[in-house]
Amino acid sequence: MTNKHDFDLPTIREILNNNNIKINKSLGQNFLFDINLTDKIVKRSLPIKSTVIEVGPGPGCLTRSILKQEPNIVFAIDKDVQSKKMLNDLKKIYKNKLEIIIDDALHYPIWNLGTAPRQIIANLPYNIGTKMLISWLKHINQFEMMTLMFQKEVADRIIAKPGSKQYGRLSILTNWLTKTNKVFDIPNTAFFPAPKVKSSVVQLIPYEKPLFDVNFESVEKITQMAFSQRRKMLKSSLKEINGKKILADLSISPNLRPEDLSVLDFCRIAKMAFEN
Repeated sequence: MTNKHDFDLPTIREILNNNNIKINKSLGQNFLFDINLTDKIVKRSLPIKSTVIEVGPGPGCLTRSILKQEPNIVFAIDKDVQSKKMLNDLKKIYKNKLEIIIDDALHYPIWNLGTAPRQIIANLPYNIGTKMLISWLKHINQFEMMTLMFQKEVADRIIAKPGSKQYGRLSILTNWLTKTNKVFDIPNTAFFPAPKVKSSVVQLIPYEKPLFDVNFESVEKITQMAFSQRRKMLKSSLKEINGKKILADLSISPNLRPEDLSVLDFCRIAKMAFEN
């Protein structure tokens, strides 16, 4: 889909050069340059109805693709003060359809931005992407969909199933609350600077209600306990909460390892351990 505004905008590389932009490695910056690729990412997020939140917009390649779909508003939040310069041309064209926020998205209540339905579409920094996702999962009822780019290794953990070596705390938290799907992989050559690893796009669509009624903190705590000692049997890793008795009451073998349990198993253990 070609938009008439595309012809009024400088290329992404011109934006970096014209504004003398310096890559900030401490912020985990790897900018997407391929508009066809960002269009493809956004098309997997359709329909876009109201509020879109983008974290780490950088020079705005993904931002352009989002704005072409005419959402009510896009909130682009970035810790890098250079972002305002990089997004200036888009702001001039789209005016109040684009709101630029210079702040740390890890600690910013993005779930309060705009009005529902809210979507997050973002190329997340490798160094804090997991922390961001976990903080957003705590407010999952505020979002309609998340389409996120992670390091491939993290994406594989999000969609992992019980019994696999990738299965862990992140798999359980995401699959308890959302339907997860890996959309496609992205080669490192699509970014500047090119990272040493592949990336993947993952889509998370919240369930109307969680798979099991239990507090987020309880599931977070039980998975931390179990997977901090991944190779130990559950009777050892859950010893401090009298795990043997809890497991017996739930008819779960104490000789299993954490990767052998389902998402539902962990929710049931968490409920009994911390909420009874």
